[in-house]
Amino acid sequence: MDRETTEPRVEHVPGDRASEWVEAHHAVAAPSTYVYEFVWDAGEPAVGPFCTDVDGNVLMDFTSHVASAPLGYNHPAISDRFDEFDLPDPSKIAGQDFYVSPGGPVDSPDFPGPTQLMEQLVEITDHYGMDRVFLSNSGAEAVENGIKICYASGRHRAVTCEGGFHGRTLGALSLNRSKAVHRKGYPEVPGVMEIPFPSSSEEYERRWKTDGPGGNVLADKLDPEQGTVDPDEVAFLIVEPVQGEGGYRPAHPAFIEDLAALRERFGLRIVADEIQSGLGRTGELWGIDHYDLTPDVITSAKGLRVGATVSRSEIFPDEQARLSSTWGAGDILGAMQGALTIDVIREEGLLENVRDRGEQFRTRLEEMADGRESVIDVRGLGLMLAVEFDTKERREAVVEAALRNGLLTLGCGHKTLRLLPPLDVTTREIALASDLLAESIDDAG
Repeated sequence: MDRETTEPRVEHVPGDRASEWVEAHHAVAAPSTYVYEFVWDAGEPAVGPFCTDVDGNVLMDFTSHVASAPLGYNHPAISDRFDEFDLPDPSKIAGQDFYVSPGGPVDSPDFPGPTQLMEQLVEITDHYGMDRVFLSNSGAEAVENGIKICYASGRHRAVTCEGGFHGRTLGALSLNRSKAVHRKGYPEVPGVMEIPFPSSSEEYERRWKTDGPGGNVLADKLDPEQGTVDPDEVAFLIVEPVQGEGGYRPAHPAFIEDLAALRERFGLRIVADEIQSGLGRTGELWGIDHYDLTPDVITSAKGLRVGATVSRSEIFPDEQARLSSTWGAGDILGAMQGALTIDVIREEGLLENVRDRGEQFRTRLEEMADGRESVIDVRGLGLMLAVEFDTKERREAVVEAALRNGLLTLGCGHKTLRLLPPLDVTTREIALASDLLAESIDDAG
C-alpha cells in the first residue's frame, strides 16, 4: 500500500465477513459502546490513515482509534524499530513496583522501557516543574491516581466541569458530567462540585462571570466571608483543556486564567486531563500549553500507549504503598511504543505539522459548512476538530454515510462529529477527507 497514492475503495460496508465478526464478538462480549461495524483486518495492508477491513474495503481512518493511535498505521519510525528487537516473553513482566532493564547501560539502553518513558515524560513537563511519574494501564487509572494523590493532602472535596468526561472507573465516574448514562445507578465519591465550562465569550460572560464577591461562579462559592464552601476542604479541580466526550469544546482562555488565579489564591490543585488532548493532538505537546495556567497534575494515556499520572515530588505521597501496581504499565512493548511516539513527534517536527494541517483542515471544514444549513459550528485546536450539526439524527446519518464513502469518523457530545487524523497527516489526505466528508453530508440529506 502506497500512502502517497492510496485512496478509499469501498464496495459494501459492513460486508459479509465483517458481519460475521461482529456477530461472533457480540456472542461473548458485554454490552458496550460500538461506534461502527467496521472490522479492521490487522493482517492486511495499512499505512498512515489508510487501513483495510476484513472484506477488502480500504478506508481512511480519521478517528485514530479515539486518539490512541496518534501516528496512524505502521509508521516506519515505530515499526522499523520493532523489527530491530527480539522482545522477550513475557513482555509484560512487572508493573510500577518492579524494575526492568531492556538491556545495555542505563544512559543508552538497547531500546526504551518504562524508565526511559518516565524520563521523557518528566522532560516534556519540566516547564511545569513536574519530576515524578506513576505509570498505569489506562486513562481512567491515570485519573484515579491523580485523584488519590490530591486527596492525600487531607482535603476531601473536588471540583469538576459541566460536560467533562474523565473515565469509567468509580472515582473517575464521579467527576463525569457529559452524559447521565455514565453515572446512573452507580455510587459516587462524595463532595464533588460542578462548575460551568465556558468555551465561548458569550458562555464566559453569561454562565461564569457573576456580580458576587468573587466575580465568578467558583470564587463566589469559595469566598471566605460570603461563600458556601470552605476552600481549605477542596483538594483539586479537574479540567480538560479541550473537552472530549463533551463535544470537542476548547476552554475559553479567560476561564483558564480565572482558574489560575483561584489556584494561587486558595491553594487549589489543578489536574489537567490530557487523555485525548495530549501528545501533540492540539499542536502543542499538551493541550494546557495553549493557556496561561500551571497544572499540578497531568494525566495522559491513549496516544502514550500506557496511562501516566505526572506531577511534582511534593504532591505525590511519600509513604510506600499509598500508590502501588504490580501489573499496571509493566508492558515493555507499550512503554517502548510510548517512548518512540514522543521521539517521533519531536524529531519529525509533528507539532508544526499538526498546526499547519489543522489550519488547512479547519479552513476546508469552514468552507464546507458555508451554504450547508445542517452544519452549525466548526471548532477545535490543531488536529482535534469537530463539526456540530443541527440534530443528533443528522450527525448519525453523516457518520454512516462517511463510512459508506470510506471515511471513518466518530460522534461526541450530543450532535457533534469529531475528526482525529494521524499527527503526520498530509495535505493530500486532508483534502481527500474533506471532499469525502462534504459528499457524506450531502448524502445524509
